[in-house]
Amino acid sequence: MAKNSAMEKAQTDKKNARGSVPDVIKMDHLTKRYGKKIAVNDLSLSIHRGEVFGLLGPNGAGKTTTILMLLGLTEPSAGQATIEGMNCARNPLEVKSIVGYLPDNAGFYGDMTGRQNLRFTGWLNGLEGQELEDRIETLMKRVDIDYAGDQKVGTYSKGMRQRLGVADVLMKDPEIIIMDEPTLGIDPEGMRKLLILIRELAEEDGRTVLISSHQLHQVQQICDRVGIFIEGNLIVSGTLSELEEHIRKEGSYLLELTVQPLDDQLLGMLYQQDGVRKIEKEGDKFMITSKKDIRPKLTQFLGEHGYTMLHLHQRGGDLDEIYRVYFEKAGQTDERSSYEKNNKKRRWLRGKKQQTR
Repeated sequence: MAKNSAMEKAQTDKKNARGSVPDVIKMDHLTKRYGKKIAVNDLSLSIHRGEVFGLLGPNGAGKTTTILMLLGLTEPSAGQATIEGMNCARNPLEVKSIVGYLPDNAGFYGDMTGRQNLRFTGWLNGLEGQELEDRIETLMKRVDIDYAGDQKVGTYSKGMRQRLGVADVLMKDPEIIIMDEPTLGIDPEGMRKLLILIRELAEEDGRTVLISSHQLHQVQQICDRVGIFIEGNLIVSGTLSELEEHIRKEGSYLLELTVQPLDDQLLGMLYQQDGVRKIEKEGDKFMITSKKDIRPKLTQFLGEHGYTMLHLHQRGGDLDEIYRVYFEKAGQTDERSSYEKNNKKRRWLRGKKQQTR
């Protein structure tokens, strides 16, 4: 208990010492070029203390390159990134001392137990003796894998490995945690536990968490703000309510409609409605994109022409819908197409993990 109190006091002291600086991560015109390819283009973004920020975009959008620059593992071609006022490229060791990194597939020694892996990480960070053992036990309980602490990590599920990864990151008690696709490939229950844990890191510990992801539904549950990243460009950032309000002001509504009878005249009649921009058919459901809310007039029109409305739903406040609008505005159609191209970069980043400890 005394050890835990000491850890909590240390965290409080650190937060108080830096509390006057609201933005812990700042990127100013950050740019990275690989030859003629611009991986990150003029990125300016600030991440607030104690928030969970989701950097969202398809594979190959530039999210991993941004993380590389924040961790000091690659230098920007232009602009700069700072963490707690320290330049990430010029002061990488100082930055790494307060930043923990969790890759999409946390690397552990599979023939060692969970406790043994954490013990090794503790040694790398200068911990030893009873302080080390107490921290291992505290963190394993916190991430809910203390029951499997003496099992070899090679037997762990993906969700267990990711939660062990969080414990591994917390061994050095970082102020900022960067997670790259943390929920990828995890079963629903493992995902639920991990998402709860990530929220606790911000709400209970006051840590700042940056999550890179393309899994929108999961991120929506835990992020305070999000930024949508496409082809190296930050398209928009803000809270979900701010992004929803923005797309509504720009005139982008998506309406789900199911009616009977489903005859040949209906499509043409729908296109006659004022404000309708596009109609797509998914099974027996129409997806209607419009410049304004057409529900009142559409309901009246269908009733007057003998159609029975079975389903009517205006999408909004949903990250998938917000993402779809901005993705289409950027002229994109296939957000999965650059997955293989980005794999090599991800493997290199995982190989650099030891440097962040």
